[in-house]
Order: sequence, then C-alpha cells, then structure tokens
Amino acid sequence: MANVKNLKKDINYVIGDIIEAIYLYEMSTTGKPSAESDALIEEAIASFDVLIAKVNAKNVENKKAHFTQINKDLEEVANQLVGKINAL
Repeated sequence: MANVKNLKKDINYVIGDIIEAIYLYEMSTTGKPSAESDALIEEAIASFDVLIAKVNAKNVENKKAHFTQINKDLEEVANQLVGKINAL
C-alpha cells in the first residue's frame, strides 16, 4: 500500500521538521535546551507515536476515511506545535 507508506513518511518528515525547528530556536536564542523546549520535543515525539499507532491499526472499518482522518490529525498537531514554537 503506497498510501500508507507515504502517510508514514509524511508524519516522519513533519514531526522531524518541527523538532528541528525547536533545536534551531534553542541554538539561536540560549544555545542550550530549556525546560520549555524539552517539553515541546517530548510532546512532538508523543504525537508521532500516537499517529504511527493509528496508521498501524488493523481493525479499521473504512480505511480511506481512517487515513483521511489521520492526515487531518497530523495537520492539526503540526499547527498546534508550530504555534507553541512561535510562542516561545
């Protein structure tokens, strides 16, 4: 299933880019991790785990609707994390 593979790649790239943005923020401001940035990285990793678990779920009735919802969840999580990065 190419779509599942691409969805997993999208999740990996988006969350990876968000974590990279947090590291860039750390390096450009204080030069070291802060409690807030560490918490944000932990939240990003937890979101990644939840999304991948949803993708790997086997007992799904309507696969197309399920994967569409995961895509929407990814966008929502990414927007929330980016908002939190901007608020730092």
